[in-house]
Amino acid sequence: MSVTEHSKVTWAAESTHPELIEPFKQALHEVLDPEIGLSVVDLGLIRDLVIEEDHALLTMVLTTPFCPYGSALIEMTRQKAEIALGRPTSVELSMEAWDFSMMDENARADWGF
Repeated sequence: MSVTEHSKVTWAAESTHPELIEPFKQALHEVLDPEIGLSVVDLGLIRDLVIEEDHALLTMVLTTPFCPYGSALIEMTRQKAEIALGRPTSVELSMEAWDFSMMDENARADWGF
């Protein structure tokens, strides 16, 4: 994972499996944070995606360490990713602190950042 301006990340899978990135993003756009109303992709919660032949590993952060919807959000993300990627997928939580700079550029602009 490399970090650029505004904490935008480049997932490992973008170079190893570029054909799976769009279906993955489309599927994860369906997973919404119920309090904020934005997808896990728009919020920048997906910090890395590593795809192997027989499985995938997602690294994710939550908007707050004690997010009341955290476990449901993680499981919905895992399920959608598994379907989109066509392989068993696990989710690892990063201890990285989320902030508004991680949001998608358009979502950030909509919020006035």
